[in-house]
Amino acid sequence: MAMRIIPILFIIYSSCAVTNAASIEYWKQKGRAEIDKALSDQQYNTNRAKNVIMFIGDGLDLPTITASRILKGQLKGNPGEEDQLSFETFPHVGFSKTYSVDGQVVDSSAAANALFFGVKTKSETLGVADTVTHLDCSTTEENKLESNIMEESIMAGKSAGIVTTSRITHATPAALYAHLASRRWEDDTDIPLQQRSEGCIDIARQLVQETADVKVILGGGRQYFYPNDISDPEYSNRNGNREDGRNLIEEWLASHDNDSTARYVWDKAGFDAIDLAEVDFLLGLFEPGHMKYETEREDDEAGEPSLEEMVEKALQMLQENQNGYFLMAEGGRIDHAHHENNAYKALTDTLAFERAIQKALDMVNLKDTLIIVTSDHAQAMSFVGYTGIGNPIFGLNDKEVDDEGIPWSTLQYTGGPGGAIERDTFRATDSRRDLTNVDTADPDFVQPALFLRPKSPHHGQDVPIYAIGPMAHMVHSTHEESYIAHVMRYAACIGDYENDCSRQAPRRKLRKQD
Repeated sequence: MAMRIIPILFIIYSSCAVTNAASIEYWKQKGRAEIDKALSDQQYNTNRAKNVIMFIGDGLDLPTITASRILKGQLKGNPGEEDQLSFETFPHVGFSKTYSVDGQVVDSSAAANALFFGVKTKSETLGVADTVTHLDCSTTEENKLESNIMEESIMAGKSAGIVTTSRITHATPAALYAHLASRRWEDDTDIPLQQRSEGCIDIARQLVQETADVKVILGGGRQYFYPNDISDPEYSNRNGNREDGRNLIEEWLASHDNDSTARYVWDKAGFDAIDLAEVDFLLGLFEPGHMKYETEREDDEAGEPSLEEMVEKALQMLQENQNGYFLMAEGGRIDHAHHENNAYKALTDTLAFERAIQKALDMVNLKDTLIIVTSDHAQAMSFVGYTGIGNPIFGLNDKEVDDEGIPWSTLQYTGGPGGAIERDTFRATDSRRDLTNVDTADPDFVQPALFLRPKSPHHGQDVPIYAIGPMAHMVHSTHEESYIAHVMRYAACIGDYENDCSRQAPRRKLRKQD
């Protein structure tokens, strides 16, 4: 079998006539090239990070990365396995242990607390220590965490931005500005009446109150910023969600003294019309809820920018500050597609995330810009079976069937709505779905899952960390998820590390063999 596979692989990579000897030489040359790159990567960049960009792929675990890499190659007409995602070329790679203080498997809010504050916390809470009582607003104030990486960047005279494809009030972005005993309190109607009467402030309102110095905020979730008697500007049959009568868009503009350099936009036309010479602060909310999946974005009548376009606009604004900047950019809908057992949308959103990273790489100087790419947690998708080289990533296993003769899809889930079910009744059945005549590459196809539940659960395995730029070599092993915030602070010399700016290349010691 090995003698047959080697020349096939060589044809894939070189597209020329092959002998077994030539195939062996190809892999030797490829190995030598990687050795040379590894040696060059040992020349550490110990500069101070003027700028820090953090890319978070929500639910972006190793199976998702592998499958997306193959999809990228297959979209070019190639087998796919040979391709690379932009961030996979980063010289420094590690792993993040994502558990929270109260769970082996983390949720996005506790993960965000770790990533931004450098402190592990309870699940389902935002910007508060693990001594907070979940759902008890009265315990929030005394348990507020001190400043996070974005706030410390602003205090150091830098600019800051938040970009996401999820609701701007969703767990990951909210952890940058909100302090609450529940991540679910996105607007006033989400907070129990008793706690509202005690002065508990929702996430959307905290955004307006706490982000006056944040130059650019882009994402979805505008329903939480309008009162329920105001129609959505895009969907006339939908109103805002707030019961307190507050128009938080107007309040955000007022927080900038209604300065003409502060601009709010809600569609692609408004976004494209932004004149950077005239705008100092930008708030863009492009959907009532989450922004569209990448596969659906072009069908949006009002239009909305891609993650790549939002990152580009954010960087153009932030780069005006000579002191530097911090930008958090999240591919938030990768996770949502996984929750729905929809690998097609998860992978296409991953490729959109990758394009945003490449855009950033094209726009920055890596001598003074640290870029970290990671995930907040893993997801439940698996990549299983002995499929052949070049087999369509959304296809069926081309070599195997189960004991009943039923084929299975290459990508599957541990749990979720794709569990062994009768699709029309959402009931469990005794056998798997027969996918023989099913278009498993349909954008709305729901992958099979081992057990049935309304949505896929997160998974507890470690997730990768990719780093490039100043002090990127500090990512080097298996780390606590909270460590990443410390790397960013140390690289930028801010927060607890503002006095740690004496850079010295580490002395290398040979490890003694036992």
